[in-house]
Amino acid sequence: MSTTYEVTCINKSNRTDPYERITHIGGVSGNGQQWTLTQQEAIDGIESGKWNFYVIDAGQRVDVIVAQRLGRKYLKTRNDDEQTNNLLKQPECR
Repeated sequence: MSTTYEVTCINKSNRTDPYERITHIGGVSGNGQQWTLTQQEAIDGIESGKWNFYVIDAGQRVDVIVAQRLGRKYLKTRNDDEQTNNLLKQPECR
């Protein structure tokens, strides 16, 4: 059974460019501990069934999924094709 976490922050390789690749995601676990994972760790965890991630956008839960473009895997939210990128608009992880 997988564990589910809310993503509340990200790090990108170039924070000023909204289309740059995410390097890390993070949040706060149920016990108040702050956590961060590299994008690859998160991808591996999703694909193995170990973890699920989501963001909250306009009061709605939106799942984070693994996508692939030009042979490269990356993280995005399920509805990114139709709406603004919910994952990329998260604040910077500290």
